[in-house]
Amino acid sequence: MDATIWLWILAGVLVVAGFVGVIAPVLPGAPLVLAGLIVAAWAEDFQYVGVWTLIILGILTALTFVVDAIASAMGVKRVGASKRAMWGALIGTTVGVFFGLTGILLGPCLGAVIGELTVTRDAKQAGRAGVAAWIGFIVGTIGKLALMFTMVGVFIVARLI
Repeated sequence: MDATIWLWILAGVLVVAGFVGVIAPVLPGAPLVLAGLIVAAWAEDFQYVGVWTLIILGILTALTFVVDAIASAMGVKRVGASKRAMWGALIGTTVGVFFGLTGILLGPCLGAVIGELTVTRDAKQAGRAGVAAWIGFIVGTIGKLALMFTMVGVFIVARLI
């Protein structure tokens, strides 16, 4: 088989793995999509997708990390929880990655609850902070998916123009 075909196959595998990575904690979603799109551009010797498109794709990749880092914390802020709950949600999200899907789903919530309980002993308020952190995590995941679809769209537009 021609090397170009192998590069396109590799590109497709990387992009699909990237989208799976939004759910699977062991795969870095957006960086895999970026890598796949770079390989696809390479398959055509960067004739259609050039430096500026790759820079835009890199910026979109970086934005997925920003969205991921602040989504749970912002959810907590919306319910009037303390700054410790916001930090707890952020830390819980980060630590949760190391505990698989369960850690990713529960980390932001538990982090926010623990953070809020260090400020107030109100379990109801801490619970609201935890739920808000979890909702923020879901919103962040949707945001990351939207950015990743945008990355693919930018690539396709650059490829077709």
